[in-house]
Amino acid sequence: MKVIFLEDVPNVARASDIKEVADGYARNFLLPKKLALLAKPGVTRMMEAQRRIRASSQQQTEAELVELANQLDGKEVSLKVRSGVKGHLYGSITSADIAAELQNTAGLVVDKRKIELAEPIRQLGSYEVAIRLAKDIIPKVKVSVVEEEAS
Repeated sequence: MKVIFLEDVPNVARASDIKEVADGYARNFLLPKKLALLAKPGVTRMMEAQRRIRASSQQQTEAELVELANQLDGKEVSLKVRSGVKGHLYGSITSADIAAELQNTAGLVVDKRKIELAEPIRQLGSYEVAIRLAKDIIPKVKVSVVEEEAS
């Protein structure tokens, strides 16, 4: 039975793929769970149109991400924090702190989940942090953690 997949099905097909699958698999699993539709001519034309629209939208989004990456790449962010003995921080610097500082200083909005920190920063110093905007668009930002002046 020929079906058009509406959603990704692991190890079978991706959304909008047209594949030949076993009749029982389609009738008992894919169709009841609305993961696929029967591949009729009208449905096929509709899916092709949606695929073209999605592709043009994806190209536009990717262009915007490349522009954001160019603005972010090499940007330096300085965070002033209180620290104790031997440069240990009172608390830590997280990806949310870095995202907030990027927005405050440069006006660039970056989702905190895109910032790749293996673990929160707990020492004074300079760090290079990667921001994964897309699969292959990864600008690097320099984060400097400096001690706050005591007043």
